[in-house]
Amino acid sequence: MGNRTYSNDTALTPNDVRKILNADNKEIIRLCKKSSIVPRKNEKGNTYFSLDEVRILKRAKNGGTSTAITKAASQTVVENLLKSLKSMEENLTSSMTKVIDEKLEGMDEIVVELIRCKTENENLKNKVNELNKENFHLKNSLNSYKPLMFGFYVKQDESEVLL
Repeated sequence: MGNRTYSNDTALTPNDVRKILNADNKEIIRLCKKSSIVPRKNEKGNTYFSLDEVRILKRAKNGGTSTAITKAASQTVVENLLKSLKSMEENLTSSMTKVIDEKLEGMDEIVVELIRCKTENENLKNKVNELNKENFHLKNSLNSYKPLMFGFYVKQDESEVLL
């Protein structure tokens, strides 16, 4: 490990791990799977390993056949899974909120247009009813004139004439 001294909470980059284990990325991935270690990511999304995890990887590389993980390592795996789940939940929530907001954006205008159309429809219904009443009255008035002869007509009382 050179002249560096590491504490247990030191974050080691994949490059550091490659140097320490003298292994390539594929080998590190294989060792992680063998040791049930999930690399963590910092706030910027960069992968890092703790010193304990690197020690476990080193034991696995040197022929350690034990697949049992330490309590600290299992806790780390659980914490990483919880962080990943929390991050996925937040991403899903924000993306769903954005999609719903975009879909509902034009709904206000549509509701206003529907109300305007309903009001116009009611006004037209009232107009049709008024015109029907007027038409009925005019037909009664027209039918109250009965032909007499030579183009003369006699008007009867409109209350006596029904269509």
